[in-house]
Amino acid sequence: MNFFPPAPVGALLLCAWLVGSAVRADPTPNVLWIVVDDMSANFASNGETLIRTPNVDRLAREGTQFDHAFVTVPVCSPCRSAFITGMYQTSIGAHHHRSGRGELKIELPAGVVPIPELFQQAGYFTCIGSGLPGISPNGKPTNRDRLGKTDYNFEWDAGMYDSHDWAGRNDGQPFFMQVHLPGGKLRGGTDRSAIELSRRAEQELGGSVDPESVTLPPYYPRDPVLLRDWAAYLDSVRFTDDYVGKLIERLEREGLLDQTLVIFMTDHGISHARGKQFLYDEGTHVPFVVRGPGIPAGVRRGDLIEHIDMAAISLSAAGIAIPGRLHAQDVFAADYQPRDAVFSARDRCDETVDRIRSVRTDEYLYIRNFFPGRPLLQPNVYKDSKSILQALRGLHASGRLDAVAERVLFRETRPAEELYRWTEDRWQVTDLAADPSLRPTLTALRERLDRWILETGDQGEESEAMYDSDMAAYLGGRAGERESLTKRNIELMKRWAAEGK
Repeated sequence: MNFFPPAPVGALLLCAWLVGSAVRADPTPNVLWIVVDDMSANFASNGETLIRTPNVDRLAREGTQFDHAFVTVPVCSPCRSAFITGMYQTSIGAHHHRSGRGELKIELPAGVVPIPELFQQAGYFTCIGSGLPGISPNGKPTNRDRLGKTDYNFEWDAGMYDSHDWAGRNDGQPFFMQVHLPGGKLRGGTDRSAIELSRRAEQELGGSVDPESVTLPPYYPRDPVLLRDWAAYLDSVRFTDDYVGKLIERLEREGLLDQTLVIFMTDHGISHARGKQFLYDEGTHVPFVVRGPGIPAGVRRGDLIEHIDMAAISLSAAGIAIPGRLHAQDVFAADYQPRDAVFSARDRCDETVDRIRSVRTDEYLYIRNFFPGRPLLQPNVYKDSKSILQALRGLHASGRLDAVAERVLFRETRPAEELYRWTEDRWQVTDLAADPSLRPTLTALRERLDRWILETGDQGEESEAMYDSDMAAYLGGRAGERESLTKRNIELMKRWAAEGK
């Protein structure tokens, strides 16, 4: 398991990276983003011991690794809406998952421009795809090369991408490339698909992870379904690492590696009961590695960063002016001041309405639940279709979960505020919000979150009209049992809202 032990920034560490950051990149390096779905920091360079990940480890060894990188939202579409603009998703109205897909649309605020457009305006060839012509993101051969995953919640111009691959650029033209990989999605959502991925690992990677060898978070039982799923997840990390290796090989073969800024990260943590969609470390902590011209090599940093910083890092490396209103920061700038806190938010995910906000300092994680009268695991067709959730709900119904799992996962209500000493409490199981000795800390973090909400223009809850518009789009794409379950959940959300729950 990855324990990513805390690495506070000290004088020596600050000196190391500040000295390196004084040497900036060539003004026209290529920029390559590798963004992976549904994956936590389970790489050997982050401390994972059950698997080998030599290629991501190489990027870390030849570049800078950030041990404390966190997403501003732990679900795909708002996370991608945030990093493609360098803005908090809550500030641009793109914070509800798969929103703006119905009759009502979301437009970016005036002056907010997607990052690919800024690169394109600077003369870059912009592309988004698999990064390996003839190979699909899942690692299998294909005769259909196409644009890669976008999943943005706002209206955008498809012309901001010139192609699916950098091979089509003019001679000497730098490229900005996004490679999006399925990552943890490779294991699917069922026990059968997890078993199939393990078999694929046997055939293609020379072996698979033994389910009995994995260590689960303390609130997950050692149920065979959960163990097989976690083992398959670790095999998905291995497949991802293998794909990264092939990307590096292509860059080397074409003589581009040392001219290219490579950033590797994931869009949120593992898709699990308390991971994806939630603001605990299981959902928000991600790997983040930067390698390329002007980037200090062999450095591990412990300062707090946000995933949106990828935007500012890339613009700066390319010599493109960073728009003044960006929330992203160039964490390699000579005048960079490490953040004293990072923030994250969760809002509606599919049909399930929620609103959670968090602020994290170098010691504490404060979480605010705006709907404390609702359970943590509200009904959600996407998550409830997964074998791991079905197994957990079955064990709960039959009274076979231990006290920790019941308390963490299946309480009927949630506290309005939670407080964890995350640097010591790896999985955030000990809530300190009621500790009298920490009342000053709780008050200070409460006020810090309030300021962030105000200063960044957090747009908060979704209007009923927008919810209805997006739910019409959801139902239009579903049939049979999924459609009926979605309708049931929509009705439940509306009833709870009417009850003030």
